Amino acid sequence: MFAFVVANNLRGRIPYADTATASLGLTLWTALAVFGSLITLRIRRHGVSYLFRLFRPSGTPFPLLFLLIPIEAISYSFRLVSLAVRLFANRRAGHTLRKVLIGFGYTFLTLGDLYALAAVLPGLVVFVLVFLERAVAVIQAYIFLTLRRIYRKDLYVAH
Repeated sequence: MFAFVVANNLRGRIPYADTATASLGLTLWTALAVFGSLITLRIRRHGVSYLFRLFRPSGTPFPLLFLLIPIEAISYSFRLVSLAVRLFANRRAGHTLRKVLIGFGYTFLTLGDLYALAAVLPGLVVFVLVFLERAVAVIQAYIFLTLRRIYRKDLYVAH
């Protein structure tokens, strides 16, 4: 999983190549695959009743179950959303920021001689941003893997 995410993140660093992980569809399907496999493993290990125990905190009075079970189910599903959106947003934000800075530089260059000096600053920022985006690509893959492992620990904890 780490190699898949890193390879797709770094692929976007190639000029004129788009990063597949900058697509919400791919990141959402990847997160769904992770959660689908984890839920399948949990059901195999603890049985179907485990899913009901997962959303019902122990010692909860019966009247509160109607309130707590939907809240727990929503909070659990937001793990999936955060896993997908975190990767997507970081990749998309880097691309957008780079395009905006290049646009500033181009605008300054087309305005005239005095503004051409101002075009150096966005160019330098883009140069630094390219290296920063490479680091973020690897860090985001690591975070994706770490969150997957954190979510997997629930597999071994019987509720």
